[in-house]
Amino acid sequence: MTGYAAVVAARFRMLLQYRGAALGGLATQTFFGLVRIMILDGFYRASATPPSLGFPQAVGYVWLGQATLALFPWNTDSEIRDQVRKGTVVYELCRPLDLYGLWYARAIAWRSAPTLLRMIPMFAFAAAVLPALGLGDWGLAPPAGVGAGIAWVAATVGALFLSCALTTLAHVGVLATLGADGVPALMATIASLLGGMVIPLPLFPDWAQGLLAALPFSGALDLPARLYVGHIAAADAVWVLAQQLSWTAILVVLGRWLLARQTRRLVVQGG
Repeated sequence: MTGYAAVVAARFRMLLQYRGAALGGLATQTFFGLVRIMILDGFYRASATPPSLGFPQAVGYVWLGQATLALFPWNTDSEIRDQVRKGTVVYELCRPLDLYGLWYARAIAWRSAPTLLRMIPMFAFAAAVLPALGLGDWGLAPPAGVGAGIAWVAATVGALFLSCALTTLAHVGVLATLGADGVPALMATIASLLGGMVIPLPLFPDWAQGLLAALPFSGALDLPARLYVGHIAAADAVWVLAQQLSWTAILVVLGRWLLARQTRRLVVQGG
């Protein structure tokens, strides 16, 4: 595992240098977070029946999603897409590392480093600046309890592993299709809609709740956020982690199997 750990550490340090990009992403995510809360505020005011997710919980859900956006599997690594497009992915097959493990290690660093750069200032803005401006109802409240906070941290780590499995599976899809746009666009649409990034999943109709809970995308944002705001009891965190890790294992096995099939009949573009 030393080689994979070295990949994670090297790329993590490299990605921490992109502070300007993190600042730009922070401004963008803050803006869209406020827009989403405005929409939800109008929805809650016009709703005749109170949703199962209270407005303060929905606000926390939104801010947690914006703070961990880089953790969410809504895109793919541009360098890997470029390698597939140019054909230089064959060099990766010559390395003394398993290709799937290499891509998964890259995904861990790529998902975690930008998230850490944006999460802390996002939390500071949502939890301190907005209340100071008289917008306390739109601010991020503390976790529902100490147990909820610990459960959220554990579930966020589980979300990282799950998100990296989904991201690596998307990279395998890019290699299979030899296209840099189709799979990332499909992943962005499906993951954002079914993972809670567009609409909090508890606000979906009752008939859809079972399906949404069974899919892996809920483990990337919805389940950790609901633990934080108290919509899921901290005592149920073990079941959340079990679901996340189970889907991670399934996706890793599936991704490895598809990649093994693909590399046996690999067609390289470029030269």
